[in-house]
Amino acid sequence: MLSVEVFSQEVLFRSSHCSLRVTAVYLLHTNRPIYESIAPAWVIPPLPDPHLMAGDFNLYHPLTDPLRSLSDREYTLSGRYLDVAFDTPYHLLNTPGVYTPFPFDTISRPSVLDLAFANTALYLFVTSWDMPLPSTESDHMPIIVTLNLPAVMLPLPTLHWALLDWPAVKEAVVDFTFPPCPTRVTANAIARWFDIFSIRLTTLLTSHAPAKCPCRCLKQWWSPRLSALRREYHSMAKCSRLIPSPFNCSNMKCLRRSYFKAIVSAKKTHWSDFLSTATPHSIWNAKRLAFSRPPQRFPHLLNANDP
Repeated sequence: MLSVEVFSQEVLFRSSHCSLRVTAVYLLHTNRPIYESIAPAWVIPPLPDPHLMAGDFNLYHPLTDPLRSLSDREYTLSGRYLDVAFDTPYHLLNTPGVYTPFPFDTISRPSVLDLAFANTALYLFVTSWDMPLPSTESDHMPIIVTLNLPAVMLPLPTLHWALLDWPAVKEAVVDFTFPPCPTRVTANAIARWFDIFSIRLTTLLTSHAPAKCPCRCLKQWWSPRLSALRREYHSMAKCSRLIPSPFNCSNMKCLRRSYFKAIVSAKKTHWSDFLSTATPHSIWNAKRLAFSRPPQRFPHLLNANDP
């Protein structure tokens, strides 16, 4: 069974509207009866305010360590807490396959025991989960969870499936090993086998797909050709400032003319495509973009205190 060795809560921020709560949990394997174990719903409570749940959970699950072979007892114990966390809902912040404890002996293998959960009210503020700090005297690595305001937070990175490294994926798929089939055909065993297989395959694909982080001010009419023209223009502009010769200045002006002309052409092409594919839902957006902002109802008058 599992019992709580250390359970502490700290309210880091509180206002009249909401509060930020951080809970540290240390779950320990014991031989106590089942009625003395801590219920998952009590460890991961449903709170409306932002809540961060982190600590040494001592739970092995295929979501955090896809390559680990789990026993039925380990999968049952971790599944109880993970299911309650996802139903509450809490989001797991750990990167799959990134080990948190590194044992001192050479017999034990690294594992993932330190878990961090954030509820929906806090998950929008989380920007990263990382272990950049050096190791300490403990076998557990220090983990940093970075929070940021949504107003200044960039969109979350997504996987760029168009740039997936298919040759590397094919080589990895050849060496991919299926998890052993369950000895007893039960509903729990089949569900556990399917979860381990799907998580390992998903981790294999996501590890070979590069991530892209979209900009908040992403321009839909931008193209790789404009990026190349922009690099050439800025490179020649820098060269003309360092060596102000007539040849460099003329080349800089020519590249600048081509660069801005290509921008105007790309904007016109994108606007024509946008109007040709306009729908009843996007026609109002097209009207708002076509007409400028309406003038103010009361014009600005000099030396006037009010309208």
